[in-house]
Amino acid sequence: MNNNLAYQHSDRVELINGEPVMMSPSPAWNHVSISGSIYNLFFNYLRGKACKAIPDGFDLRLSDKNHFIPDGMVVCDRDKIKPNWVEGAPDLVWEVLSPRTAKNDRWHKKNAYEAGGVPEYWIVDPAGQSVEVYLLEEGRYVLDNIYTLYTADALEAMTEEEKAAIAWEFRCHLYSDLSIRLEDIFGDLL
Repeated sequence: MNNNLAYQHSDRVELINGEPVMMSPSPAWNHVSISGSIYNLFFNYLRGKACKAIPDGFDLRLSDKNHFIPDGMVVCDRDKIKPNWVEGAPDLVWEVLSPRTAKNDRWHKKNAYEAGGVPEYWIVDPAGQSVEVYLLEEGRYVLDNIYTLYTADALEAMTEEEKAAIAWEFRCHLYSDLSIRLEDIFGDLL
């Protein structure tokens, strides 16, 4: 029997606070493109290193009551990687928002990742082309920054000062030498 929650049902199911919650059965192109792009960035960077990038579709057993299928994660403690799931807190998790799951990603899962001790959590918004980076500080998530890829129209409406303050890339807090360009995350959207 396959213990992977994503394949036990025709629809994908997560366990949130002990309750089964249906996920979107088939993610949209923008969701898949963003999640895959972030995974590829980490996969290429981590090649030959101890930490591993894990793509969408692999279960995470954060606790007895919280079994998720994150859009992606990075795990540095290889003992946490089991044949069909990750057991315990990854070092970084990203979730790509979709209309059906946004509340869970922003509230229930964020709270569970915080309580489970996940050091870095990204909420990625395809519609706003933004990445919210949360860092665990003294057991609580603190919003570190929101990085946004602005449209040409939005840039045109900005002052020169506002444009100068835009961050077109950012660094993952796990790796000070990994620079992530927003264009590499959002560059292939429809």
